[in-house]
Amino acid sequence: MTRIIAGKARGLRLDVPGSGTRPTSDRVRESLFGALESSDAIVGSRVLDLYAGSGALGLEALSRGARSVDLVERSRPAAAIVRRNIGTVVRSMTDATARVHESAVLAFLRRATGPYDLVFTDPPYDVDDEAMTADLIALAPLLSDDAVVVIERARRSTPPDVGAAGLEVFREKTYGDTVLWWAQPAVESQSR
Repeated sequence: MTRIIAGKARGLRLDVPGSGTRPTSDRVRESLFGALESSDAIVGSRVLDLYAGSGALGLEALSRGARSVDLVERSRPAAAIVRRNIGTVVRSMTDATARVHESAVLAFLRRATGPYDLVFTDPPYDVDDEAMTADLIALAPLLSDDAVVVIERARRSTPPDVGAAGLEVFREKTYGDTVLWWAQPAVESQSR
């Protein structure tokens, strides 16, 4: 069972797709969002949740004060669950904007407009390094200057090639088999 941990929708249960997704554990989400809140990265932000699965990451940000969230999920059954979860969460909020985009991530990024302030990308573990790098390169022009990009992968995965996208890692944290990399636009790419 997955639920919203904190904020206006605290305690609400979220449906999770039966297969094909890997929800971020409550322990990882709690630590991640505690750190994001302490760095003032959530309130008022435009959030992008790539490979959304159940939408738990993006909807947690919305519950904690994000201005809007775009959730991208290619799987039709999972996208339907995200839509239901949005309905559950936004009922407890008056100023929430959440949209599901039933699309492959790279196709969405090529037509999106941004800017996004906070991005979660939690691809299936079988997404290869080349596809992950292509996602990051397509994402980079959609980021605000002070954006935070949180990348979740298996501990056995190769670290993401954020440099190819003009990003730099500023934090890395391992939780069991899960690693989170926090990246931001590199200073030199902002001055171009």
